[in-house]
Amino acid sequence: MTTRPLRRLVAVSVCLAVVLLPQPASSDDAGRWDRAGDRASGPPDWRVQAPFSTNGIKWADVPKDHWAKTAIDYVAATNTWMRDRRRAGPDGRHEFRPDALEPRRLFARALVRAFGAGLASDATVTFTDLPDTHRLYRFANIAVSQGWIEAEDGAFLPRRKVTTREVHRALVLALGLGDVATAAEAITLRDGTTVAAPEGSGTLLLGMRMGLRYNHDDEALDVGPDSPLTRAEVAWSLYRGSTMPSWVHASLAEYSAIELPTLSETMRQVLDWGLRYVAYPYIWAGEWDQESPDGYCCGYQPQGGFDCSGLAWWLMKKAEGGWSNVPPRDYEGWSLPQRSSAQMSSVGGTLAWDDARPGDLMLYDGNDDGVVDHVNVYLGNGWALDSSSGGGGVTLLKVAGSWYEDHFVHARRITKK
Repeated sequence: MTTRPLRRLVAVSVCLAVVLLPQPASSDDAGRWDRAGDRASGPPDWRVQAPFSTNGIKWADVPKDHWAKTAIDYVAATNTWMRDRRRAGPDGRHEFRPDALEPRRLFARALVRAFGAGLASDATVTFTDLPDTHRLYRFANIAVSQGWIEAEDGAFLPRRKVTTREVHRALVLALGLGDVATAAEAITLRDGTTVAAPEGSGTLLLGMRMGLRYNHDDEALDVGPDSPLTRAEVAWSLYRGSTMPSWVHASLAEYSAIELPTLSETMRQVLDWGLRYVAYPYIWAGEWDQESPDGYCCGYQPQGGFDCSGLAWWLMKKAEGGWSNVPPRDYEGWSLPQRSSAQMSSVGGTLAWDDARPGDLMLYDGNDDGVVDHVNVYLGNGWALDSSSGGGGVTLLKVAGSWYEDHFVHARRITKK
């Protein structure tokens, strides 16, 4: 059991969903919150049976307890997709370089090896910075001609490091989910209004729902939407995308047509604001879009990200009660002095599932132990903005007809009528 750094002098949310490594919260008699083990709550993450055959390959630089060991084995030992280094050392062990940043040229090769069997290069696709005689040209050509990776003004940028955004986009498109991702960026209101999500947020969102982003035990290692990715991170994303069960693929069809109720002007602003943060990482006790600023009253977070009640604060809370954060949004927000999901559930009126309306806090008991441990912000018609550890961070998801509805306790209204 690992105890993490003390982070808040005020109560903070558990906000947990099942992950490979649980990330719980507890408090001691002094009122100081730590992160020693506690049961996680939330919908279980899908898993793939392991171990896989490693073809006798052993790693010189990937210890057995490395967080991405299974993924690295799968993409570079079971398969050759990321087997990029010759054997190192007299014992014949291979190097993987898990902490090295992955350049676009190597990612293109891994991507085509995994998903492009039988595809031929397109002679009309050329690059100003990667000649057709280069050993990796064919992979870049296929990745670009298929639309999985984008060239920029005729350049492939082979040495530039890939980001979360690029990897999610490439894998979502390679898996044939491009139309769904495009639809996810065109949310429709009941009155026929179309809400345009940020460009590229559809592939980011589906990537999050597919579990392409790893939620680290050490949150300083977590990656945001535009973070350059290490080879270990890329291995994890490629492993998850290539082993995704068919039922996960099918479940993403709900993003093909997102319809919300007709929203007030203020709730439209909440929705627009929240969609900006899709794919921000789950950070326990996180409530900022960046590292905590100097002089902040209530603790420190290493980078931008949110836990469940932290996201509720970021979306809904006005500045009050010793909390001076004023996000650069177009609306003031509402009174919400409680910090944890349990505290949020203990005050105010209670509403049944069918009585919830956009802007309400939806509260859940993930452990079925009578204690609320998760919250998200309802958008109506079964959809909510959520940050959970199982999903790895901020997503737009359908809570109706899912684990969330099964573990629903009550809703709470903080907006004015």
